[in-house]
Amino acid sequence: MTAAVLFGSFALFLLLSVPIGIALGLATLVTILFSGSIPLEFLAQGLVTSVDSFPLMAVPFFILAGEIMGKGGISDRLFRVANTVVGNKTGGFAIATIITCMFFAAISGSGPATVAAIGGIMIPAMVRQGYDKKFATAVVAAAGSLGVIIPPSIPMVIYGVVGGTSIGNLFIAGIIPGVIVGLGLIMYSYFYSRKMGYRGNGEKTSFKKFLVATWDAKWALLIPIIILGGIYGGIFTPTEAAVIAVVYGLIAGLLLYRELKIKDLPKVFIDAALTTATILIIVGTATAFGRLLTIEQIPNQVAQAMLSISESPIILILLITILLLIVGCFMDTLAAIIILTPILLPIAVNLGYDPIHFGIIMVVNLAIGFITPPLGVNLFVGSGISGLSIEEISRAIVPFFLVMVFTLLLIVFIPQLSMFFL
Repeated sequence: MTAAVLFGSFALFLLLSVPIGIALGLATLVTILFSGSIPLEFLAQGLVTSVDSFPLMAVPFFILAGEIMGKGGISDRLFRVANTVVGNKTGGFAIATIITCMFFAAISGSGPATVAAIGGIMIPAMVRQGYDKKFATAVVAAAGSLGVIIPPSIPMVIYGVVGGTSIGNLFIAGIIPGVIVGLGLIMYSYFYSRKMGYRGNGEKTSFKKFLVATWDAKWALLIPIIILGGIYGGIFTPTEAAVIAVVYGLIAGLLLYRELKIKDLPKVFIDAALTTATILIIVGTATAFGRLLTIEQIPNQVAQAMLSISESPIILILLITILLLIVGCFMDTLAAIIILTPILLPIAVNLGYDPIHFGIIMVVNLAIGFITPPLGVNLFVGSGISGLSIEEISRAIVPFFLVMVFTLLLIVFIPQLSMFFL
């Protein structure tokens, strides 16, 4: 009965369009009042203790670093490098956009931030180049999902904290899956562009142009090397890497590229603070929600129910995959990770999956949720940039969704793709 009240009230609040972070908190509060056996302080304590975590401090700093770098001329320079390599090929602008998103993903750690930073430049540029606006927006929205797959990744930080696994190892495990998803998007964009007759920019590729563009973007290209190299080399922790990314971004934007002005900093800090506040509210209320699930032993009941369906590891992991894809349509990625990790991780370990590999499966699964309505955050960001309706973008995103699901299945059934460097 308690579980019915918890999930029923949560569903009701979502139907009333209450923001998910608030809905989770209200559902927890209603259930506490209904049960009568849990003190009201439980919710307040959950909000405080859930964010009292050193690894979690990486989240606001990576968000701030992404904001700084998005406004500091870095995304534009990354595109120029990619464009000198593939710009003259069929679908060159679309391919260059995806490559740029892959590079920016190794900086921002956020899907919507990647769409905002790259989409603002590339959607208008692709339309000027003759691309259909729907396809251009779909390319950026889909490639923006790489922001949470290619490390550093905010959802990986959250999974590491909740699942008690190494965030550094999660970052390492995310490299190959992120590249595979990116290559899948590139292949589809190439064949679609070939079908539609989207030619390159007509400029000859030369090693000299590549060197010039690379030299101009050298400070931007160094960022992933410094962040990831420092983490993998044991020089600093992921949290410390996030702080270094902020400092480096300020130096690059203010002093090296000089496209970020002092007058721009208040807006950058405000935008980062608003995003951080939203995320931390979700983290706090989702943690309290998840702890209430544990008290009511719901994770154990779900695990037993799923294991009773079949003894086949293949069927069970497919069921988990389908569940995560559905959840990603309706629930914020971070809330889903906090609530579902304690439920699904023990099942995955029972099936023989390494916690790191399963973490990558969860993140890639929920990253697809960024492009699936009704929640689809990347779709909303893309809509804001292009002026297209969510319905128009949703139709255009379907082939990219199918490509991402196919690459997800490769990641699920070929563990070496995630565990190769570990």
